[in-house]
Parts: sequence; structure tokens; C-alpha cells
Amino acid sequence: MATEQRTVDFITDQIARAGSIRSHKMFGEYAVYCDEKVVAFVCDDQLFIKPTDAGRTFIGTPDEAPAYPGSKLYFLVSEDLWDDHEWLTALVRTTADALPLPKPKR
Repeated sequence: MATEQRTVDFITDQIARAGSIRSHKMFGEYAVYCDEKVVAFVCDDQLFIKPTDAGRTFIGTPDEAPAYPGSKLYFLVSEDLWDDHEWLTALVRTTADALPLPKPKR
């Protein structure tokens, strides 16, 4: 089941204050970027945050699941937390701060 655009729009609106936010559609699913770092995936209308030590500390005990078949485990953010834009924004900012800058393309 592919993710609906309205799901991605809602999530990116909720985290708009975390930094420069954008999404990119890939195979019916989406990567979410914060300051040009991939911080999350939206797959099957579910939000998966890239795992970092800082994110784990922020969340406490996160639920973890693969974002797509064969993927590593990501932090699965339940839909009931999406409405808390301050919490979600802080999680995305924390994750972005912990991730390295993308390697420059040749």
C-alpha cells in the first residue's frame, strides 16, 4: 500500500519548524529531509525516524520496525503522537543534529 500525499503533507507541516523540511517520493513512499539530511521515511502511511542515540534518549524506549521489507529497524512513531507538533519537531531536530551531513555528489 503506497503512502497518501496527505499523510506526508500533514507530517511535514507538523515538523516545519525543525529546519528546512522537504520530502521526496520514491517508489510510492517518501523520504523526509531536514536540512538536507534524510531523517525519516513515510511508508504505508507510517512514520519511521532514523535511529540515533540522541533520538533513543529523547524517546525513551522507542517502538522499532522495518520501514520496508528488508530494511534495518527504524523508530516507529505512532500516529497518536503526530498531533504533538512540538514533540515531533524536537525529535526531528534531535535526529538531524545527530546525523552527519550527506556526502557531496561528484
